[in-house]
Amino acid sequence: LISCSLATMMNAVSRSFARRLPSLRLTAASTVRCYRGDSGEAEPNLSEKEKELLRVAMPRSDEILKRHQRMPKLDEIPSASRLETDTELDVRKKRLVYRSKQRGWMEVDLLLGTWANQNVPKLSMEELDEFEDFVNLETIDIYNIMTLRVDLPEEMKTESGDSVVERIQQWAKGSPLGKADPSTYKTVKTE
Repeated sequence: LISCSLATMMNAVSRSFARRLPSLRLTAASTVRCYRGDSGEAEPNLSEKEKELLRVAMPRSDEILKRHQRMPKLDEIPSASRLETDTELDVRKKRLVYRSKQRGWMEVDLLLGTWANQNVPKLSMEELDEFEDFVNLETIDIYNIMTLRVDLPEEMKTESGDSVVERIQQWAKGSPLGKADPSTYKTVKTE
């Protein structure tokens, strides 16, 4: 099985190349409709030509994804975009809080953004790594984990039940969706 995001990317790459190369025709059988999870629907049905195009495109795609997810070094950030007193740790924490508030789903923005604003400044380096791994998940997965719709992935669980994500889940239980008012939303997004 190929993960849904890979299958989706395969499909998107195939369609993109098909637009540019009229000789590459996609049939209904070669498109992939998939959902995240172990649904078994993420099995692509690609032609040999599409597989070759994907083989060429995936290394570049992986490089772009890694660059997007990694935190920049302090000297890579323009001086106008940071304070002179900022350390790499400060910048990392600010970026994680920002990424938590700007997910694109109001519910996740409110829950994760509020938790991050209150707790990220106090996290240790190990906890920051855990939180960054969580923030790097797809938004729908974050929402489902926070709202206990799906189980927490094994690699994020601890025996003590005190991992960062488990603490976020406990906090979210006490902050149910639908109780936030517009002024709270505005405050969370602008803090």
